[in-house]
Amino acid sequence: MPPQQPRHTGAGAGAGHHSIQLPAMLARPHYFEVSPGAIEAVSPELAGVSPEYIRRSLRSEAPQMLAGISALAPSHLPTILPKSHLPGALSIPVRSSSPSPRSFPTHVVAVSSTKTASEHCMIFPIHALVLAAHCAHLPAIPPAQSQHASQSLVRLPVLPFALPSPPAFGIIHNFIYTHRLEPVFRSLLPVPAGFFQSITHETVLDTLNARETCMQLSAYLCSQEQGDLQKLTTHAVHVKELWQNMVALGIYSPDLWDAVDLAWRIIIGALAIAARNAN
Repeated sequence: MPPQQPRHTGAGAGAGHHSIQLPAMLARPHYFEVSPGAIEAVSPELAGVSPEYIRRSLRSEAPQMLAGISALAPSHLPTILPKSHLPGALSIPVRSSSPSPRSFPTHVVAVSSTKTASEHCMIFPIHALVLAAHCAHLPAIPPAQSQHASQSLVRLPVLPFALPSPPAFGIIHNFIYTHRLEPVFRSLLPVPAGFFQSITHETVLDTLNARETCMQLSAYLCSQEQGDLQKLTTHAVHVKELWQNMVALGIYSPDLWDAVDLAWRIIIGALAIAARNAN
């Protein structure tokens, strides 16, 4: 599914001939639940189980799954690979003190860009069930290899797909395991340290409904970047890239969408402050 274009409302973030026009909001796509067939294809035992129930259950299993990812030998896990020479699978050694084989990732995704002619893909180890439970728009996932406790390495099929921003997939990769919003904000823009003390979905919603708090966060961001319109616009680009990836993958987690809305609102406010000060 191609990313929708943001609705331009004429919100200005610049002055004179250098005005930067950005939408006041980033549009959300229509909701589509993930495919039960995709979940069943990667975990046949979950046929007929509610996707929402699966997502809730995966949260409790996330620490073990992340430990399984960490057990892969970094020396044999590339971060990028040439797009023209992607292998069908990667064989990666695991540490001797590794967790249960059930915790190991099942695949690696090779993410290329739909926007640039880059010759490389970014590589992320992943559990197919986590991907299928959170993303409504996915290519067919190749079958996973059986893993055994006696194995000293795992063989992970490669799943290639293209997104508007391969680097922004790193934010999504972390979120669909942990559902923590702090890393999302830290990846997108500077906010006061105290804001992270107890950031939850409820915190984000409360902040979205508190105009004064949003203005304070915008003023903080503008101050941190010394009113530099180019730096502030770079933050906007990063949020837009995350948004485009979410649309392309069909991710409909309300907490992540609301976090994107808040980050965008803070940046738009900061750009408006910087533009006024520039005059």
